[in-house]
Amino acid sequence: MTAALLLAFLAAAAPAFASLSEGLWGLAPCELCLWQRWPYWAAAGFALAGAALPRARRPLLALAGAAVLASGAVAAFHLGVEAGWWPSPLAGCQAAARPPGGSVGIEDLMRSLPAAPAKPCDAPTYLLPGLPLSMAGMNLIYALGLGAFSLIWAAKGATTR
Repeated sequence: MTAALLLAFLAAAAPAFASLSEGLWGLAPCELCLWQRWPYWAAAGFALAGAALPRARRPLLALAGAAVLASGAVAAFHLGVEAGWWPSPLAGCQAAARPPGGSVGIEDLMRSLPAAPAKPCDAPTYLLPGLPLSMAGMNLIYALGLGAFSLIWAAKGATTR
């Protein structure tokens, strides 16, 4: 049960830290940044359920690990967007553009903008000046480590105590 509670805490700590960094250091998240947070909340929920349900603990910890790794997959995709390897498919990450072959007025362009300004997904956010590791990169490392630990805990059954 201790490992399940620890996993729940560590999974919830990632999106909590990201939100805290917005308030303390004024970092603005893009849409892909926000997408990376949801799997952590799901992982925390699976881990808490595993702590409460001893008979289902192992599969619930495996689901928690899979959810954390899903956040890592979004982070890896985000790193590709930041590096310019591929564009983001999310509309909130795109700048308003004139349709090809058509002339459009400023009113049409203004209507195509999102309601709230958004940070572009291809602009990396760095937490530590001088360290060439974006928040998406940090999340990928954290997700791989935490996901691996949770899958190991689930496989070994170390949490059935």
